Amino acid sequence: MPDDAAAARAAAEEESAFSHSPVDPDATAAYGDHPDQVIDFYAPRSGPESAAPASFAPLVVVLHGGAWRARYDRRHITPFADYLARRGFAVANVEYRRGGEPLIPGQQAGPESDGCGGAGGTPPAGRWPDTFDDVAAALDALPALVREALPQADPRRTVLTGHSAGGHLALWAAARHVLPVDAPWRTDGPAPLRGVVALAPIADLVVAEKLDVCANASLQLLGGQDRFAERRPYADPALLLPTGIATTLVQGRDDLDVPHQVAEAYAEAAAKAGEMVGLTLLEDVGHFPLIDPAADACAVVAEEIAQLAW
Repeated sequence: MPDDAAAARAAAEEESAFSHSPVDPDATAAYGDHPDQVIDFYAPRSGPESAAPASFAPLVVVLHGGAWRARYDRRHITPFADYLARRGFAVANVEYRRGGEPLIPGQQAGPESDGCGGAGGTPPAGRWPDTFDDVAAALDALPALVREALPQADPRRTVLTGHSAGGHLALWAAARHVLPVDAPWRTDGPAPLRGVVALAPIADLVVAEKLDVCANASLQLLGGQDRFAERRPYADPALLLPTGIATTLVQGRDDLDVPHQVAEAYAEAAAKAGEMVGLTLLEDVGHFPLIDPAADACAVVAEEIAQLAW
C-alpha cells in the first residue's frame, strides 16, 4: 500500500491533469457507424513553442487511457493533444469502444476515480473484440481521413502514442503484423510508423494482473479468467515481439496506478526477443504528469516523440 505522502502526491497529480478544460478539435471524422468510432484532428499550431520547420508536420496518433472503461473517453486527453499541436505536430486523437456505461452527455471524467477509471462498483474494462476491432479499423482508415482532415500532416512521419490502457493499445496496434495467423486484425506487414512512444503502458497483462493494475482491468479486457490465457496471444503486447518498430516507453518511477514494473517487464520481454526498447524512467513522477501540459514530464514526452518524428 502507498504511504500517505505518496497517495497525496498522486491525487494532486491527477487533479492537475484533469484541471484543464477540454480542447475542441479542428475537425472530426468517423471511421465506422458507432458513435465511438471517431477521430478528432488537431492542426499544427505555429508559434514560439512549435518545433516544426516550415513543411508538412509529423502526425502523432493518440490513444487515450482510462482502463478501457467507458467512463473515460477521449475528452480527458484533449489538452495533451492540443499541447502536441502547439509544439508543431499534427494530431489524431482516436476514440474507441470501451466497457461499462458511458458518461452522461456533457459530463467529464475527473479525479474522483481510482486513477484508472473505476471507483467503487467498478464497471467492466473493454469489450472483446470491439475494442480491438475499433483500434485496428481506426488505424486502417487513418491515411485517407488524414488526407481530407489534416492536409498539413505528413503521414510518412507518423508516431503512435498512448497513455496507460492507451499505451497498451498503441503497442498492440504496432504489433498487428506479428499477431497469430488466425487473428482478424493481423496485417501482412508492419505499420508505416516512425515509432511508438507508450506512456505508462499496461504493456504486460500478466504482470499487470499480479499487481492488480486498475482493479483487474486486464482480466476484464480479455473476458475474464476463463478466457484470459486463450486470448492473451492476441492481445498482450509482451507476447507480440519483436515488432521491428522503434519503441520507447516513458514511465514515472512513482506511478501508483500502473507501476514501473509493468513497463520493465515489457522491456525485458523485448530484449529476450532480440529487440531493444527504450525505457525512460522519470524520478518523482506518477501516472498523470505524462499527459499534463502543466507538468515537466509532458515536455519529456513531447521530446521523445520528436526524436522519432523529425
